[in-house]
Amino acid sequence: MGNNMVFYSLLFLIGLVVGFLLSILVNYIRKNLTSKVVKDMIEKARKDAEKTKREIILEQKEESHKLKLELDKEIKEKKQEIRDNEERLLQREKNMDKRDELYQKRELLLDEKEDKLNVKLSEIQDEKSKVEEIKNEQLDKLEKISKLSREKAKDVLMEQVKANMSKEVSLYIKEQEQEAKMIADKQAKEYIVTAMQRYAADIANEQTITVVDLPNDEMKGRIIGREGRNIRTIEAITGVDLIIDDTPEAVVLSSFDPLRREIARVTLETLIKDGRIHPTRIEEIYDKTCKDMNKKIVELGNDALFTLGLTKMDSNLIELVGKLYFRTSFGQNVLAHSIEVAELSGLLASEFGEDVNLAKRAGLLHDIGKSIDHDVEGSHVELGADLARKYHENEVVINAIESHHGDKPATSVISSIVAISDALSASRPGARNDSIENYVQRLSQLESVGNDVEGVEKTFAVQAGRELRVIVKPEEVDDLKAHVIAREIKEKIESTMKYPGTIKITVVRETRALEEAK
Repeated sequence: MGNNMVFYSLLFLIGLVVGFLLSILVNYIRKNLTSKVVKDMIEKARKDAEKTKREIILEQKEESHKLKLELDKEIKEKKQEIRDNEERLLQREKNMDKRDELYQKRELLLDEKEDKLNVKLSEIQDEKSKVEEIKNEQLDKLEKISKLSREKAKDVLMEQVKANMSKEVSLYIKEQEQEAKMIADKQAKEYIVTAMQRYAADIANEQTITVVDLPNDEMKGRIIGREGRNIRTIEAITGVDLIIDDTPEAVVLSSFDPLRREIARVTLETLIKDGRIHPTRIEEIYDKTCKDMNKKIVELGNDALFTLGLTKMDSNLIELVGKLYFRTSFGQNVLAHSIEVAELSGLLASEFGEDVNLAKRAGLLHDIGKSIDHDVEGSHVELGADLARKYHENEVVINAIESHHGDKPATSVISSIVAISDALSASRPGARNDSIENYVQRLSQLESVGNDVEGVEKTFAVQAGRELRVIVKPEEVDDLKAHVIAREIKEKIESTMKYPGTIKITVVRETRALEEAK
C-alpha cells in the first residue's frame, strides 16, 4: 500500500515534468513557425514592392516615350508648316515679279503706241492743212466759174430749201390732222367711257426689293456663313442681291427680276425654317423651290382663266400666262395688266355686240410675248403672235396681238377693242411708273451685254446695277481668258450704254468635281 502511493507519486511527478517539457517544446516549435511565417510575409511584401516599383518605372518610361513622340510629331508639323509658308511666300514673290515684268512690258508698249499716235497726229494735221488749201483753191475756182460769191450761193440754196420744205411741212401737217381725226373718232366713243366706269381695279406697282423676316439677329450670321460662303452661294445661284444691314431681324432681297426674287425669298425662308444652312443644302432647297415655283406659275395661269371665265387653252400657254405675273411693264404687273385689258375688252365687246369671250381671250394674250422676250430674240409682239399660231389660237386673237401697238393694221373690231383697252389700262393715273421700267430695261440690257460674250454661261446684274457678275464655262474659259472677257464686257458697256456712276464687272470661274456614293 505504501509502495503504491510512492509509485503513484512518482508517476505524478514524472507526468508533471513530462507535461512541462512538452509545453516548453510546443512553445518553442510554435515560436519557430511564427517567425518563419513572418519572414515569408516580409519576403513576399518585399518582392511585391520591388515588382510594383518596376511596373511604376516601366509606366513612367512609356509615358515619357509617348510624350517624346508627340513632341517630335508637333515639332515636325511646325517645321512643315514653316516650310509651306516659306514656299507660299516664295511663290507670291515670283508672281509679283512676273506681274512687275508684265506691267513694265505694258508700259513700254503704251509708250511705243503713244509715240506712234503722236507721229500719226502730226501727219493728220499736215494732211488736214493740205486739204484746207485744196478746198480753198476749189472754192475760188467755183466762184470764178459760177460768177457767184459764197454768200450769194448760200442765199440761193436756202431759198430752194425753204420752197421744198414748205411743201413737205404742209403734207406732214395734213397727214397728222387726218390721223388725229381718226384717233379722236375712236376715243370719243361713249362706249369707252362706259367701260371705264364699269371696271375698276386697285393700283399696285411692283417693287424691286423683298424683305424677309428673321426669328432673331443670330440668324444673320448663319445666313452669311463662315467667311461669307453661304451668302455668296445664295447670291450666285439665285442672281439676287442679299442686303444684310442694321435692320433688326430682317434681310432685304434686291433684284429687278420678280421671279428670281420670289424664288430667292422662298428658298431663304425654307432654309431658315430648316435650320441647316450650308452651300450643298442651299442648292438642294433652290432646286426644290424652282420645281414648286413652276407649279405656282401654272396655278396663276389657271386662276387668271377662272377669273375671266375662259376655258380650253393649251397647258403650255397657261404656263406662259402664269409667267406674266413675274414681269412688269413700267412698274405695272403684266399679268394684272393683261387681266385688266381682258376685262375692259369684254365690256367694250358687249357694248358693240361682239364675242365677249373671244375679246377677253385676245385681251389676256395680247402681251403673252413678254413671258419669253427675255429669253428669245425679237419684240414681244412678234413673239406673242408666233406663240398664238403655235398653239392654234383664233386668227382674231393673233391679229389683236400683232396690231395692239400699231405694228399691223387691225382686221377686226375686237383687235381695235384690245388696242383701246391696252391704252386705257396703261394710261390711267398711277398705273405705270417710268422710272422703274427704265431701271429694269437698263439692268436687262446690262445682263444681255454679258450673255452675248462667247464662253459666258450666266450673267446677273446685282447691287442695283452697280455690279455685273458673269459666270463663265470653266471648260471653255481659263483664268487668263476670264480677264479678257471682263475687259471686253467693260468696253461694250462703255460704248453701248448710258448709266450713272460706275459698274463693277466680276468674272467667276468655278470648277466642281461631283461623285455620288451608292
